[in-house]
Formats: sequence, structure tokens, C-alpha cells
Amino acid sequence: MPSRELTAQDASVGSGLPPIVPTTVIEPARGWSPLQFGELWAYREVLYFLVWRDITVRYRQTLIGVAWAVIQPLMTMVVFTVFFGRLAKMPSDGAPYPLFAFAALVPWAFFANGVTQSANSLVHSGNLITKVYFPRLLVPMGRVLGGLPDLGLSFLVLLGMVWWYGLFELRGPLMWVPALAILTFVTALGLGLWLSALNVRYRDIQHAVPFLMQIWLFATPIAYPSSLLAEPWRTLYSLNPLVGVVEGFRWALLGSGRSPGLSLAVSALAATALLISGAYFFRRIERTFADIV
Repeated sequence: MPSRELTAQDASVGSGLPPIVPTTVIEPARGWSPLQFGELWAYREVLYFLVWRDITVRYRQTLIGVAWAVIQPLMTMVVFTVFFGRLAKMPSDGAPYPLFAFAALVPWAFFANGVTQSANSLVHSGNLITKVYFPRLLVPMGRVLGGLPDLGLSFLVLLGMVWWYGLFELRGPLMWVPALAILTFVTALGLGLWLSALNVRYRDIQHAVPFLMQIWLFATPIAYPSSLLAEPWRTLYSLNPLVGVVEGFRWALLGSGRSPGLSLAVSALAATALLISGAYFFRRIERTFADIV
């Protein structure tokens, strides 16, 4: 008969001792640990349920449901049109000012809501973090991804407005819209990782986030065009990743302004740097979350 090596479990069974149960020891990372993309992929089902939970909870027991995703940017567009378009006579690069403003507010709403939700995600998920192990980075990521249905609905309204104004046509720049949406997601997630990790240690971060979003709103060319700035300040201004996103949406959908090639490249580099630094900082202090939250 073929022979085989006697394992520790076989020895325990033959000796009458209780069987040896395999044990997995989970230890916190030390120092600047790698991001472990394989682990994120292995827990992809957890991410799916986190996103689904966020979507269902957000509009549970609401009167008008998902319509809030459209009402918020629409009302802001009306305010901007009255005060900036009518009273201040702000230029709009040749496009109707309501379209000019709404084309910027669609990605902005996704960014602002994603940052706000992800900044508080770890604190609000304290019961889950302290009881079950999974990559903590999935929590803020799920909050940002949960805003994608809102972004899609707002984008459909934007397309309807473009058609209503008679500006809709199939043009090459439209192919850039998915890439611009990804850039918005990368920016929101990068900032959300920084703020969510800091919020675990310093709870006053949650009070600073709304103020930060207000400043960021007016630091982004939503109510005004970035063409008001001359070079090289316009390129330097693109270090705000939302500058390339907003100008890209207007260029792709409305045909207004010049091609934001250099601005978009600078914004993409800034967003990538924000995401990478945020992910490594998140991993750096991740081992303390369960003890503090």
C-alpha cells in the first residue's frame, strides 16, 4: 500500500486527543504596509453589501425618494442662475447659464456627497468594525460608490436639459464622460480616505467637513468659468482635481470652452496623488480603528 506522511491531526486522532483545528491569526500591520489589492478583491462581496445597504438606507422612509438626487443640484442651479447669471452677469463660455451651472453641479454633487458620507463612515460603522474582520478601506469606498445611482439620475436630467436647449449632438468628446466620472470618484475617495481616518482620532473633523465643502464649492469653477484666469495661473488652478472634471463635463456635453487637455492632465495627476497618499495614510493608522472607534 502507498505510504503517506503522518500529519499532526492524524497523530492527535490516534492518541485520543481532540483534533487540531487550523487557526488563522490576524495581526495589525506595522508601519507603512502595502495596500493589498488581492485582499480587497477577495472581500468584493462585502463591498457589494455595503453599497446596497447605503443605497437602501439613504432613501428609506423618505417622501420623494431618489428625487432628492436631482432636487439638490437643480435648486442650486436656480440660485446660481439668479445671482451669478442674471445679477452678476457672469460669463458662461457661450452656453446658456443654467446649463453651464448644472453641467458642473452634477459631478460636484456626487463629489460633495461622497466626501461627506465617507468622512463619517468609519465612526458610523463602529459596531461592524469592532466585531468582524474585513479590509476597513471598503467602508469609505462603499459610501462613495453608493452615490453612483444619484450621479446617473442627475446625468440623465442633464442630458434632457441639453436636448431641451437644442445643444445635444453626438460628438467625440462625449466618450470622455465615463473617464471624467471615474476621475470624480477617485478624487472623492482619496479625500474621503484622509478625512475618514482622521475622523476616527479627531471627531471635530465631522464638523469641519461641511465648511470644507462650502469653500471647495467656490474654489471650483462652478458659478464661473476657469477661462477668467490667465496662464500659468489656470494650469496651477487645475491642481484642484474638480477643475478638470467640471471643465471636461462642459466641453464634452455643451461644446463650450476649449479642450481642457492640460488642465485635465494636471487634475488627473493631482487626484491620483490624493488617492495614493490617502490609501497609504489610511493603511498606516488602520490598526487603531477598532480600539478608538
